[in-house]
Amino acid sequence: MTQSHSPTNPDIVVIGGGNAALCAAMTAAEAGASVLVLEAAPKAYRGGNSRHTRNFRCMHQGPLGPLVESYSEEEYLADLMKVTGGKTDEQLARLAIRTSEECLPWMQAHGVRFQPSLSGTLSLARTNAFFLGGGKSLVNAYYRTAQQLGVQVLYEAAVTHVHLAGDQVEYIDYTHMGETHRITPKSVVVASGGFQADTDWLARAWGPAAKNFLIRGTPYNRGVVLADLLDQGIAQVGDPTQCHAVAIDGRAPKFDGGIVTRLDCVPFSIVVNQNAERFYDEGEDVWPKRYAIWGRLVAAQPDQVGHVIIDAKSLDLFMPSVFPPIKAASLRELAEKMGLPADGLERTVGEFNAACGDTSGFHPTELDGVSTTGLTPPKTNWARPITQPPFYGYTLRTGVTFTYLGLKVDERAQCSVGQGPVRNLWAAGETMAGSILGQGYLAGFGMTIGTVFGRIAGKEAAAYANAH
Repeated sequence: MTQSHSPTNPDIVVIGGGNAALCAAMTAAEAGASVLVLEAAPKAYRGGNSRHTRNFRCMHQGPLGPLVESYSEEEYLADLMKVTGGKTDEQLARLAIRTSEECLPWMQAHGVRFQPSLSGTLSLARTNAFFLGGGKSLVNAYYRTAQQLGVQVLYEAAVTHVHLAGDQVEYIDYTHMGETHRITPKSVVVASGGFQADTDWLARAWGPAAKNFLIRGTPYNRGVVLADLLDQGIAQVGDPTQCHAVAIDGRAPKFDGGIVTRLDCVPFSIVVNQNAERFYDEGEDVWPKRYAIWGRLVAAQPDQVGHVIIDAKSLDLFMPSVFPPIKAASLRELAEKMGLPADGLERTVGEFNAACGDTSGFHPTELDGVSTTGLTPPKTNWARPITQPPFYGYTLRTGVTFTYLGLKVDERAQCSVGQGPVRNLWAAGETMAGSILGQGYLAGFGMTIGTVFGRIAGKEAAAYANAH
């Protein structure tokens, strides 16, 4: 094992190369610390799941950047409480929400550019600021700014062990260019994501069904550092079966399909399982608040598959997927193309259509109360008969974005062991998001957590390093 010196005896090592890691690295560098980022991915795939993001959920008192009107702390918290079923640390949640307002101008000052909100079903112009060029542009902007601040980055640098001695990290081992290196930084920030790309670990948590899950993001988030720290007694948070899982196009690749494989058509559809039976209220709420439940719903169905059925009048109401829908002149033909029992699909659609009532109040971007009557499960909004050919279908599979089992942190983003804090260890981003997200997900909130806690971790790590 080689003892590395310049360039790799920095004050601070940041493990990971996505949004949270870069926010920590830039903040620490601005505080005068020398920083090394260890990114497991090759340069072309740098940025973790942040590459696939589109927006940042942001509290604001009045118009701010691309955001219109206002979005209060209490409304934001209420939205979060609804999707998590109250399973959140309210103190940390309020910290993330309150700090998000100052993050937006900070992001702009560090190279991020925003665009007006996308039109369509997202209805996020008030709550979510969209990145011009998406997450890849944000990541590239942050790497440029980090370089200007003197942050050093090693790509294909996989951390294998973070050695804990009592209440502090003593050294880090990592591999790079076929060699193993050991470094002894003053401070360490872990921002290396969840464990979702390790499908064996997913299967241990979920059971064999997890082998059928698709991983929406980077194949490099395998939870190596997370497992290493938990094995050494670092305080953990979250449930290994909880994750941000959405229903995505079943034709998506196993890894890295990203945002374009998401399907936004569920509110305007019926969703059936392999037996052509409906299993949940497709019209429960507007999509940014409820899209994240569908991954879990589909995971509970036979073969972990669902099928969206819509007709011609709904085709233009949602953002299109990267793959075209399956198209057929009749429901029977559609069922055959999708591998569904034709009699069953015709019966299910017939029962649904018969339960639909007055549709004159239909409004695609807000809760419209256009609902079914006497149907189980009901469809409580946007319930219009599926009658206008051609008919269209998509197959849904569970797409995991990130897992919620992670490192427990306090309001200073600091990790702990036993009864007290680890003096020189902080965590940010998806690897500690379970501290706030007990279950469920709110669109754009992962970037909020990463930005807020990345900046806090960078500030605290630098303060410790500068004092030692």
